Amino acid sequence: MARAPLLQLTDISLTFGGDPVFSDLGLIVQKGDRVALVGRNGSGKSTLMKVMGALVEPDSGARFLAPGVTTGYMQQEPDLSGFATLGDFALSEMDPSEEYKLLSAAEGLKLNLEADVAAASGGERRRAALAKLLAEAPELMLLDEPTNHLDIEAIAWLEDHLSTTRAAYILISHDRAFLRALTRATLWIDRGQVRRQEQGFDKFEEWRDKAWEEEDQQRHKLNRKIKAEARWAVEGISARRKRNQGRVRALQDLRAEKASQIKRQGSAAMALEAGPKSGKQVFVVDGVSKAFGDKTIVQNFSLKVNRGDRIALVGPNGAGKTTLLKLMTGEVAPDSGSVKIGTNLEMAVFDQNRAALNPEDTLWAALTEDPATRVRGMGDHISVRGTPKHVVGYLKDFLFDEAQARAQIKSLSGGEKARLLLARIMARESNLLILDEPTNDLDIETLDLLQELISDYDGTVILVSHDRDFLDRVASTTVALKDGKATVYAGGWTDYQTQAAQGGTAAVLSEKPVQSRRAKGRAEAEAQKAEGLSFTQKHRLEELPAEIERLEAEIAKLTEFLSDPDLFTSQRAKFAKASDALVERNTALQEAEEEWLMLEEKSNA
Repeated sequence: MARAPLLQLTDISLTFGGDPVFSDLGLIVQKGDRVALVGRNGSGKSTLMKVMGALVEPDSGARFLAPGVTTGYMQQEPDLSGFATLGDFALSEMDPSEEYKLLSAAEGLKLNLEADVAAASGGERRRAALAKLLAEAPELMLLDEPTNHLDIEAIAWLEDHLSTTRAAYILISHDRAFLRALTRATLWIDRGQVRRQEQGFDKFEEWRDKAWEEEDQQRHKLNRKIKAEARWAVEGISARRKRNQGRVRALQDLRAEKASQIKRQGSAAMALEAGPKSGKQVFVVDGVSKAFGDKTIVQNFSLKVNRGDRIALVGPNGAGKTTLLKLMTGEVAPDSGSVKIGTNLEMAVFDQNRAALNPEDTLWAALTEDPATRVRGMGDHISVRGTPKHVVGYLKDFLFDEAQARAQIKSLSGGEKARLLLARIMARESNLLILDEPTNDLDIETLDLLQELISDYDGTVILVSHDRDFLDRVASTTVALKDGKATVYAGGWTDYQTQAAQGGTAAVLSEKPVQSRRAKGRAEAEAQKAEGLSFTQKHRLEELPAEIERLEAEIAKLTEFLSDPDLFTSQRAKFAKASDALVERNTALQEAEEEWLMLEEKSNA
């Protein structure tokens, strides 16, 4: 027997003065639904959620909410004007008898209800909006990036809370682990259309890739049919003009169908290029202590960071992760101990507060800043790792359209600001990446690409993140901060959790450069013969076939390019670069194949 819907949208169409955001959109939300709402940045996820919450009025169509059903939308930028404290805001319009629910939510989300609204950060304001929504407990919750600005402990609390609620909810999040744990269905926004699958987020990528494959096959069939009909029209129309006008019209219809197809948005053309190699030792932290008043950030902490290391800093909000970053880079002086900074460092910084971006600047001005004078808006080209490129073309590489080039940065979404900051960072060569919460607001596809770039980056990476899946994919060493103590563990988030649960002690980092993936995988397999594959190894085994396929395709292209007999004499620089790339790809392919074979054998064993 079909369940009555809590919420139903029928034939919804919406534009904001340009191309349609949605056209003839329909969906149903039922009691008990736990739904992931996914799609590329800019696809309209937040807008759709606001339509569901009756915060945005569509141009046409109908919204039906079952009688008596309450809905709640987590505001990204809540209006706290008129309230003295965050608690005053969160308690507004709430039955005083329900105050205990707010106190529970505030404790779980680590929210100080007494905090002054005027001094509250954007993250605190969003947590206040989330605590208010959870305390009000509507029958349908609309949660737009609820994990942003939460530390891992608070995310775990929220995950547990949502897993036990009887309310229906729809989630927008970049946090794969969070979505996998909580969702049972998926809504996918793609080019103005919404599709639904009755499986959680863990099945989304398989579903998406299959849908795209079928779409490509249909497009290929349509192109073949158009070519065949066009050939017939050219060769035989004059002899059969009267009888076959219908067939000519059918050809026109086919061409119109092809023209109406909306092209999929590609991935951002992001690239990281390491500059000259840094010294062997990037940082040597020796017995460092730092406190602010009575609060100890770190005490007697030592760490050696070598060229090529991937170091993750984790811990609760306020534990001192950003301060430790600044201690390591020399921006903050320690109270005791010493920090030795390596030689020949070219550092690029991704700041979680986007402080490098002036909200009043245009995207054009932000990218064309003169590095010597700091004057912005100089010319119409940007130097991209030494090569001039028109600013509009470079913005398109990062999925911005030409109209946005002269728009102010404050008009951008969170994901767009993150992409713009990545564009600034990736325009220059570097050999040290400092990434402070880079995953906030990025869509799944961009996160995948960023993870691949970091993995292939020929430099050193120091990362702060609360995204457990991203940490597992990227980090080779984890530094956990809590209560003034910093402990070093081998591996990513899951490896750290396992070692900490077993009472593991601080790991000693080797003074040798980071191991290759093949060597690292072999060492892990040897160490875990009796235990099976680790989480990191399982994920690596799943991703290796695609990596091998990519390397084979790149080798084929390079081989074809180098087969030109005139290439060496006419373009020696390109010949040399392609030859080096071919050697590199062949080596990487051999390592990947050996690693896959080793992990596959280990898995079967």
